Amino acid sequence: MLDRLLEEERLVIEGITATSAGAVNAVVLAHGLAVGGPEEARNALRLFWKRMSETASHGIFQPSMIDRMNPNFGLDNSPGYMLMNALSYFSSPYQFNPLDYNPLKCLLEEVVDFGRLSRQPAVKLFICATNARTGKLKVFSGEDVRSDHVLASTCLPLLMRAVEIDGDHYWDGGFAANPAIFPVIYECEAPDVIMVHLTPGERPEIPTSSRAIMHRMQEISFNTSLIHEMRAVAFVTKLIDDGRFADGKRIFVHSIEAEDVMRELPGSSRFNGDWEFLSHLHEIGRQRAEDWLAPNFDRLGVESTVDLQAKYF
Repeated sequence: MLDRLLEEERLVIEGITATSAGAVNAVVLAHGLAVGGPEEARNALRLFWKRMSETASHGIFQPSMIDRMNPNFGLDNSPGYMLMNALSYFSSPYQFNPLDYNPLKCLLEEVVDFGRLSRQPAVKLFICATNARTGKLKVFSGEDVRSDHVLASTCLPLLMRAVEIDGDHYWDGGFAANPAIFPVIYECEAPDVIMVHLTPGERPEIPTSSRAIMHRMQEISFNTSLIHEMRAVAFVTKLIDDGRFADGKRIFVHSIEAEDVMRELPGSSRFNGDWEFLSHLHEIGRQRAEDWLAPNFDRLGVESTVDLQAKYF
């Protein structure tokens, strides 16, 4: 999706707020914009995920022959995935990863020049994490953003040790904000907010297996904060439209999503770093961005292209 939007010369990205995997994309994109503009941002994103795939090819999460024959890109029959899934029930990352090894940190610092991000910011950057002790949202922004802040935003507590920053410990930002929208509303001048949905809001079937139930519980948890925030945006928007909040900032909300595709992917696919799978998602993202741009670009700055009442109430 970002790859296609970065090709659009009529669009200017003023700020990005992101959580978890989105936080990774956000810092890589910000790095590319700082180094050489949109084209360099596209190159940086491709380089990062190519290197991520190469790193994953040496890791424990390898698709089995049965997985490779299944078109849903899951790892349900991967010995490595089944082992880690079982371990997560009976032990924590403090036991099975005592040295706190995280290859994502090395990869981020290899691709992203965090020093340049602080010296030469090309976009306002907001990275969301959850304080594991208080449960409150923490937004890291501006020149403060480092690799540890991204690791904090991506920390899945059953698989990774909480990331310590300035004496506090953080988990994945999705628990408190997926992502937080208010930073770009308050800190940016642009009236348009384009959201990219990765976590399905609805599923037609009720999960019945233990693994599916846990996966759905996480999806609901990750979506709850966004629903509450979008309801607040809808409430303020109605006050502005009714003339009862004359000084309020009018926000136009847009969404690019592929929930129909995401619903078909098993939970185990989140750990699949195979380049074929990543390329498949990349092409879907580009196409969905194209499908959104064609009918909606002229509505930017004029009106929302998402019915907030229908989607979030």
